[in-house]
Amino acid sequence: MDKNILSTKKAVLVFFVFACGYFLSCLLRAITATLSPLLSSEFNLLAGDLGLLAGGYFLGFASMQIPLGYLLDKHGPKKIVSAFLLIAIVGTGSFALAQSFTGLLISRVFIGIGVSACLMGPLTGYRIWFDDKYQQRANSWMLMIASTGFVFSTLPVQILLPIFGWRWIFGGITFLILLVIVLTLIFIPSWGNNNNDQEQNNAGSLSDVWKNKFFRSTIPLGLFNYGGMIAVQTLWAGPWMVRVSGYDPLESATGLFWINTTMLIAFLTWGYFLPKFRKYGLDAVKLMKYGLPISYLALLVIIFSGENAGAVHFTIYILTSIVLTLTQPAVAMSFSTSMAGKSLTSFNLLIFLGTFIMQWGIGLVIDLSQFLGKGETQSFQISFFVYFIICVLCYLYFVLNNKNE
Repeated sequence: MDKNILSTKKAVLVFFVFACGYFLSCLLRAITATLSPLLSSEFNLLAGDLGLLAGGYFLGFASMQIPLGYLLDKHGPKKIVSAFLLIAIVGTGSFALAQSFTGLLISRVFIGIGVSACLMGPLTGYRIWFDDKYQQRANSWMLMIASTGFVFSTLPVQILLPIFGWRWIFGGITFLILLVIVLTLIFIPSWGNNNNDQEQNNAGSLSDVWKNKFFRSTIPLGLFNYGGMIAVQTLWAGPWMVRVSGYDPLESATGLFWINTTMLIAFLTWGYFLPKFRKYGLDAVKLMKYGLPISYLALLVIIFSGENAGAVHFTIYILTSIVLTLTQPAVAMSFSTSMAGKSLTSFNLLIFLGTFIMQWGIGLVIDLSQFLGKGETQSFQISFFVYFIICVLCYLYFVLNNKNE
């Protein structure tokens, strides 16, 4: 047995601490969807402004992914996650005090930078500390934690808003981040010699990651399919329900709550069944080939349903997109452990840069369509149809580059 593999008890504790940080990261990622009616009213935001504000998190997040890969490989998750979370404290504190759109946007960028290690740090650690057969399961359960954060960003936040206000909610999140830093410093193993010295000596460069054939085939999927799905889940599902379907803010928050609760359950069961799929020859590539077209049909149903598209439609779309989550562990497993940080953060760069592009881009197309005289419903439909076309093209590129798999 590899000396770096943790005992079950220690592995569970490490997973719990990392999960707490990732929970807060995802709550902050998705909270804009719940706050969008309030922030749009208070700061007079257009759809493009709202998309840019939500995307500021992803811009900050994406900007750190390449240096983060080097830092994680060299210093390990304990030091890097805790140091970056200090930046997140600055972001959440300044967001709570912001008096302008510019202040909100800068704060969102700092939040994105600060929580940028909350997934890649754990995944880098799991690559060293967890047995290979449990890594996809751990990845899936981290995504389950993400859904828990998304769930708490919806109805629970909406319920707390009249009691505390959004500024005090961000103050509370600031305190919780500080608590996670303390837990990380106490319970996460030091990096030291965890990684194999020989592998470190033979570690490839960042360019080796981007030259990898499989990695290149996932670039469009990461940018636009995965990034677009997150953009819909963490922002645009909410405005569609309010501005197209006629939901009030509480109904929209309730709809988002059930969307993300369903995803939480899905990720839990997904993590259980993944190893079983592999026994039947259904690897990540095959599951994505067969599964993604179903999500595109679900997206088309939303587009053509227009005002009749609600929480159920978005739940089905997000649920059928779950196969996209297989790209991260598949990318990691195509490299040696010494390249884990570089490969994972490179792919995460694609996802979060894509989310920024899609969150802002969907909003800009909505604003442009309205400027050209289209109604609100039509504007949303046009924007989502553009997204649909992009997704199909990215899928075809992936399939053509993995046709022998």
